[in-house]
Amino acid sequence: MISQKMIKLINNNSVIRAMFEEGNRLAKEFGRENVFDFSLGNPSIPSPPSVNEAIIDIVKTEEPLALHSYMNNAGYPAVRETIAKSLNKKHGTAFTESNIIMSSGAAGGLNVVLKTLLNPGDEVVVISPYFVEYGNYVGNYDGELVAVPANRVDFQPHMETMCQAITKKTKAVIINSPNNPTGAVYSESTIKELSKLLTDKSNVYGSPIYIVSDEPYRELAYDGTEVPYITKYYKNTLVCYSWSKSLSLPGQRIGYIVVPSEADDYELIFDAASIATRTLGFVNASALIQRVVAKCIDEQTNIEAYDTNRKLLYNNLKDLGFEISEPKGAFYLWLKTPGDDKDFAKAALKYNILVVPGSAFTCAGYARIAYCVSKQTIENSLPAFEKLANELGVKK
Repeated sequence: MISQKMIKLINNNSVIRAMFEEGNRLAKEFGRENVFDFSLGNPSIPSPPSVNEAIIDIVKTEEPLALHSYMNNAGYPAVRETIAKSLNKKHGTAFTESNIIMSSGAAGGLNVVLKTLLNPGDEVVVISPYFVEYGNYVGNYDGELVAVPANRVDFQPHMETMCQAITKKTKAVIINSPNNPTGAVYSESTIKELSKLLTDKSNVYGSPIYIVSDEPYRELAYDGTEVPYITKYYKNTLVCYSWSKSLSLPGQRIGYIVVPSEADDYELIFDAASIATRTLGFVNASALIQRVVAKCIDEQTNIEAYDTNRKLLYNNLKDLGFEISEPKGAFYLWLKTPGDDKDFAKAALKYNILVVPGSAFTCAGYARIAYCVSKQTIENSLPAFEKLANELGVKK
């Protein structure tokens, strides 16, 4: 018999991935252009040309043995220094290479951080709705996940409920802003309130409570919305970043962890996290792609294309009578379903529309629509959404 943990995961296999596979099946049956797959957060915008140019240049000019060899588990010092300087320029921080650990994406970074922090039974607070893999990541290290619901207006964390959820067993709070699945961006006032709450609770319990900031969508913010850089507000913040969305590199699995020097137990955390990259089997982030992102550090995200999709889909679905929270970041719409969210997803499938029910994010009564697709896909989907609206009786 295999691991009981894995048996449970097999039985609860990702609804998001299942919908994605269903989209592939429908595409074979009806043609890709007639299937409107909004299930997976897979960027539709190609990576900048400079990425491929950097790959070619590095492969041509670097000595092969050096290029493909091991390095320090934390990553190449020069790459980490480049990232630190970029963050300092953007956010007014004072990081050096000694604050950066290269990781296999933000997900790899989260696992490194949680392995570093958690003892069995330690609690990690998340804000619901949340990316469901957080529960698996925390469970990997025998931690306990504690979900605190966001408000249902703009999906900011509810501080009174958060206060009640934090106990002497709380080791960390995971935040994700811009947020998957709601598209919410946590305001500066929210971050200040959370920072004060965690400072007060840390003092009461006599041990630090860390914020783990999951930031694959940091560059995807709209209408001039500011995304606060959390380390400037709370010293015990560990940042997990990824270039999956900003450079459209999800398959390359490249990111980094920020460990501020001001954090309690900074040296222990940095050393332990560097070792965790090895003990988890990553050993180190990809040697080639580390160098690529360093060369592309100043590339800008094509935010305009996502923003066009956001406005097109949001405005049209609102006009059809659907109730939707206006997203301020990421590339997801969070739609309130007229009735059961799983029934809504099934009804949408009849029109070859694939969305993910909110219960997959532990928030029933909603559906996530990933608009990181082509503009043409959105335009082609609108008649199908109108038929869905008619069937469900929501059309104005």
